[in-house]
Parts: sequence; C-alpha cells; structure tokens
Amino acid sequence: MPRSRYKSLVDAFAADIRSGHLPPGTRLPTHRQLATEHGLALVTASRVYAELESMGLISGETGRGTFVRETSLPPGQGISQSVVAAGMIDLNFNYPSLPGQADLLRHALRQLALSGDLESHLRYQPHAGRLHERASMARHLVERGLNVPAEQVLIVSGAQHGLAVVMMTLLKPGDVIAADALTYPGFKTLAETLHLEVLPIPVTDQGPDLPALEQLCQRRSVRAVYSMPTLHNPLGWVMGADQRGQLVAIARQHDLTIIEDAAYAFLADNPPPPLAEMAPERTVYVSGLSKNVATGLRVGFVAAPAQWIAGFERTIMATTWNTPGVMTAIATAWLDDGTVSKLEAHKRADAQARQALAREVLTGIRTISHPSSYFIWLPLGEEARADQIAMALMREQVSVSPAEPFSITPHVPHAIRLALGSVDMDSLREALVKVKRVVGFYA
Repeated sequence: MPRSRYKSLVDAFAADIRSGHLPPGTRLPTHRQLATEHGLALVTASRVYAELESMGLISGETGRGTFVRETSLPPGQGISQSVVAAGMIDLNFNYPSLPGQADLLRHALRQLALSGDLESHLRYQPHAGRLHERASMARHLVERGLNVPAEQVLIVSGAQHGLAVVMMTLLKPGDVIAADALTYPGFKTLAETLHLEVLPIPVTDQGPDLPALEQLCQRRSVRAVYSMPTLHNPLGWVMGADQRGQLVAIARQHDLTIIEDAAYAFLADNPPPPLAEMAPERTVYVSGLSKNVATGLRVGFVAAPAQWIAGFERTIMATTWNTPGVMTAIATAWLDDGTVSKLEAHKRADAQARQALAREVLTGIRTISHPSSYFIWLPLGEEARADQIAMALMREQVSVSPAEPFSITPHVPHAIRLALGSVDMDSLREALVKVKRVVGFYA
C-alpha cells in the first residue's frame, strides 16, 4: 500500500474522530475486518491502528476490541495538579488538610523568628541535612517500625524528590525495574524521564502477584522493584507479613534493590514491619510530610543502607543542594513536639470518616479501598468506559482520575480513582452522589 494511501486512511479516521462523526466509545472494526474492507495487508491495518493509538485517539483493549477515546478529557488527567476550575469538586488530587493547620504554621513561624539560630537558615545546609534534624527524622521512623541510625537518613525536598534521588543514583538508562501494574503516577513519570524500562507485576485486590515477579526475574535482568506495601496507591492494600517475606526472599535471590514508597503508610494502623526493616541491606525507604502534614511543606526523608548514602548526597547536591533550612526547621520542630503524630492520628480518623461516607453513598457499586485511606478505586463494568465517565463527571463539575495515569500496561483497565481528601464533607457527599448517578447511567 503506498504511503500516501496509508496516511490518508489514518487522516480520515482522525478527522472523523475529531469531528465527532465517530463519537467516543465507538467500537472500530477488528484489524482483520479493517484489512478486508480496505484491501490491506493485516500488518498494514495494525499499523493504521497503532498510529491512531499513538495520537491518543483510540485504545485497543484485550478481549474487547478497539474503541474511540474521549479526546476532550484534559491531557494528564490524574497526573497534572492543574488549577481546579471555579465550582469544580476535586476528587482527582489528594491534598488532605485539617482545620487549624494554618494556625499551626503561624505559631511555628513566630517560634522560628524568636530562635537564636535564625541566621543559620540563611546559609547552605549539609546536603543530607543537619545531623540533629536527621535524628528527628530517625526518631519519627521508629513510630513507623523502622529502626535506622540518623547517619542513614537523608532529608529531601518531599517524597517525590526522594524517589528521584534514589532512582537517579542507583539506576541508569535502560535498566529494568519492576512495579505493580497499577502504581503511583509520579513513579511512572520519573521512570520515563530517566529512560528506565518498567515491567508490570500483575495485581490482585490483596497485593502484587509475587510468583509473577519471580518469573519476571527469571526471564529478565531486573535491577530493582518499586513497592508500596503499606497503603498502596491506588488500590489501598496493606501487604501482609507473609507477602512481605516472599518479596524480600525474591529480592535476595535475584539481588534486587527494593524501593519502598511509604507516602501513605501513616494511615494504616499497626501494619507489619516495613520492607526496610526486614531487608535493611537492600531497601531504600522513601516518605515525606506532604500527606500527613501539608503538601506545601516539601520536606521528605530517605532511609538507606550506609553504602549508598554518599551517592545520594551527591545527587541531592546536583538537584537541590539541600532542603530549605526554614522548611526543615519547622518540620523537625513539629516532629519533636508531637505535632506530626497528632496530625497523623486526626487524619486517620478523617480518612475513616470519608471512607464511611463513601460506602454509604456508593452502596451497590463495587469499590476497592482501605478503610483508612484517602482514595477509592472503582472498577467499571464491561461496557463502561473510564474516559467517557470522567468527561461526563467533568460536565457535572466533578474531577476524577481515570485509570490510565496509574497503569504501566499497554491495555489500561476501565476504572476511576476517587481522591477523598481535598474537599469538605458536604462537597464530598455531593460529588459521590454524582459519581454514583453517572456510573450507573453508563453501566
């Protein structure tokens, strides 16, 4: 088939989709039907669809067919923290806050202004943070079940920066890292930016498919595994002690580095020990104070084996030099005086209340969540499409995230994630009622 004719067919499909002649959700002919209808080789028909998929106009779904996508959904929905339009209820991005937190900040700033050490915050800090501040982080980690010396804790500019420091230091372009097939979008963005190959670990409602991880390691040279064992985002699981033991055993057998993301771990009551406690020689523990305190604080921490600390310090120097002294001083003061522990307890109760409200409103709809988490995963029926539902909810002034930003497999499941922590309870109820109505309409 001449290139001009092949391109003409791609252009014709694209024009029909963009004009609405082929509306979102339209099931397209199979590859074989397309080849027969237009007198093409099967490989050329597949190439037509591949190009349309790369343009973001269609999606192929195993066992279901090829469908026109909802192209009016804003790009990056579920990843970008764009400004929410006036009147929009945001169930897309989590930034949980409690009444009175602004007063905490006001008091902390006054106390900092009265301190005798104020001038030191105008100077460069050690790349990993001052040792007494690292000690505050280490004491906090004991509450998470992780015992690590202060010298093995580094202060970073939020958990996302911590992940970047770890991956930039330990991995190089082309390296293979395994991660849950549904995972944190910020990890995906980092892996793409660093040109890493990400292999998906199949997931269940209770945790990752660890026998599948074992098989991946037998077939490929996997360097690391990225895991959220305590309150997984978006599925909300907390891996049991046996599962954690199996993951550690696989990591030791195949010499994997474990990157443990614990951003939401504070919400789980009495979870099993962190992976970093079970396999301290190969695990890097990354967390921060964005979710349990405030997203604007931008203070995080990395706990790691001693042999990697110097490398992480160099990467911190190359990326931010050091975490801003004023932010770190406020964060460590709150760690030391118990403010962080109190906020964590209040947010656990807040998340539980929001989950209870969601269970009440969404009765009759299948959901996957943890009773103390700030999000809900909502799998959709066979005929429902996540992009259509997300767009319909936007028209109802509710912003949600479809599954695509969380998925690292070519065929994205039809599901949406609801973030519960960014709006007041009355607005949350209003939004959930709309979610139930829209999902029921498309089911």
